Amino acid sequence: MKLRTGLFAAVAVAALAVAAPVQAKTFKFAFQGDLSSLDPHSLNESFLLGTLGNVYEGLVLYDDQMNVVPGLAVSWKTLTPTTWEFKLRQGVKFHGGQDFTADDVIFSWQRAGSEGSDQKVRGAAISKITKVDDYTIIAETPAPNPILVRDLAFLYIMDKEWSEEHGSTNATSATGDDKGNYANLNANGTGPFMVESHQADIKTVMKRNEGYWNKDIPTNVTEVIFTPIKEAPTRVAALISGEVDLVYPVPVQDWERLDAAKGVKALAGPEARTIFLGMDQMRDELLYSNVKGKNPFKDQRVRAAFAHAINLDAIKEKVMRGAATPTGEMVAPQINGFVPELNTPYSFDPEMSKKLLAEAGYPDGFEVTMDCPNNRYVNDEKICQAVTSMLAKVGVKVDLLAQPKSKYFGKVLETGGYDTSFYLLGWTPGTMDAENALSSLIVCQNKETKRGLFNLGNYCNAKVDELTAAIGSETDQDKRNAMIEEAFTILKDEVGYLPIHQQPLSWGVSDGVTVNQRADNALDYRYVVVH
Repeated sequence: MKLRTGLFAAVAVAALAVAAPVQAKTFKFAFQGDLSSLDPHSLNESFLLGTLGNVYEGLVLYDDQMNVVPGLAVSWKTLTPTTWEFKLRQGVKFHGGQDFTADDVIFSWQRAGSEGSDQKVRGAAISKITKVDDYTIIAETPAPNPILVRDLAFLYIMDKEWSEEHGSTNATSATGDDKGNYANLNANGTGPFMVESHQADIKTVMKRNEGYWNKDIPTNVTEVIFTPIKEAPTRVAALISGEVDLVYPVPVQDWERLDAAKGVKALAGPEARTIFLGMDQMRDELLYSNVKGKNPFKDQRVRAAFAHAINLDAIKEKVMRGAATPTGEMVAPQINGFVPELNTPYSFDPEMSKKLLAEAGYPDGFEVTMDCPNNRYVNDEKICQAVTSMLAKVGVKVDLLAQPKSKYFGKVLETGGYDTSFYLLGWTPGTMDAENALSSLIVCQNKETKRGLFNLGNYCNAKVDELTAAIGSETDQDKRNAMIEEAFTILKDEVGYLPIHQQPLSWGVSDGVTVNQRADNALDYRYVVVH
């Protein structure tokens, strides 16, 4: 068995770092979907943020073990519980030659809150930034925030001068309404790689930034060529033929195929991402249903009926080939605040589902449309098809609308007006802390405070909101974790969401490369070594 884990890969990178050859090397990889934009504030999606994290940088970075390390800030400290001082890195230049200064940080923070941005939640962690000098800023937070620094890892810094010159002071909307935004198809970051060319849905080429401020990164890669390949068999065949060096995700049923092939292997590990189903609990009438004049999902009995109709073990075995971990919780075990006692899934009980539907006034079920991406998560469309089949057995007819992630996200997110009644989504807390899931997915939608903006169906409980606010400012870890458990218990009792599983990290790699497989599924070129 040649399958390796991400931990092995990380150790291998460390071993190779010193001895990495210096000659020019090209690294080619494929993913199931394309980069929807080059704008780092356009979409809060881990593939886009993980890829653009090689071009743009935050004040802090994650290393290969997801520890926070200095990025565009060299140091930080709290002056008061709600005031932070950041010392910025001097001598850094953007790819276009502009100097990096405090003005760029303030501009990027403001841009993250602009109308088209999908980074409003992250930007709202800071209420005010004051420039002390070109390389010192003071950031104020609405309340004490023990995880602020982790949130800043994905708040990427853009050049103010470049953005203003090209009319890109507002973020590119994921809806596709403003794809003419210059930052959508062009990039100017401070990262180790710079975009040389970008052909949407065809190919993106990046070149090594020879002027990068950190000369000690392990990679020996000088060129990266990314090709989106939607079809999994084609993706795997491209790896086996040597056309590319890495592909992801690999369907778990293809692990054995890779193990049997020469020169390639599967690279697997646990991902800190939870896949779940959400329901519109906000509108008085669903947008996409044959039920008129009321919203079935506002009735907890209906939500529970859906939960008991879905056989997570069958999805694990038949769709995920045993590689997923069914869950009853909205965060994975790697996330701070995970509660093992809450992780038991809702029981599979179709008869209970039928009974609950009848009690709620739907003895014959009802019809509803389900939104699903077909190139974002591992076997995403197949999961949705399985759910559709299971719900049919209790009388619920689901019209499945599976689309490429660019169209899917443009429809269901805040920028698209939450245009959905029932949907599948995945979430990895960027901070690796449960507060991120609570404040993004579970608190009531609030456009003023920028909270709950990824709570697409607007599950809303005042006590959960109160707890989440306290969790965000509590520095005593035991007290924080007790409140996190209370909030997740309320959510589970009310069947606010339908957790499915934690999906596996599933990559295929050539024996000729060593990579680091992070728990958030980000491909960090700094740790890629071609040998």
